[in-house]
Amino acid sequence: MKLTRRKFVVMSAGASASLWLIRADAAAAHLNETDPAAAAVGYREDAAKVDRKKYPNFAAEQSCGNCSLFQGKSTDAWGGCTLFGDKLVAGKGWCASYTNM
Repeated sequence: MKLTRRKFVVMSAGASASLWLIRADAAAAHLNETDPAAAAVGYREDAAKVDRKKYPNFAAEQSCGNCSLFQGKSTDAWGGCTLFGDKLVAGKGWCASYTNM
């Protein structure tokens, strides 16, 4: 099989797109509740599962989606958080660092 310039360009573009998708997927890892940083602030993917005895400041209307640290729209299922670097937090989640200032 002869490799023409056209085939080379098409194959290179495909390889570049594949690498970009792999990198984008790795960068979009979801924060696990057992992650040490998450555990330190009592992060839960579902705010309904917050231990209210351990976190008495929790209020039912609080969630990652309406926290000022959340980097996304309040309606996003997952988004960034300034506390956890490149890991995504659940929009319906919660942690003790919740703030809405």
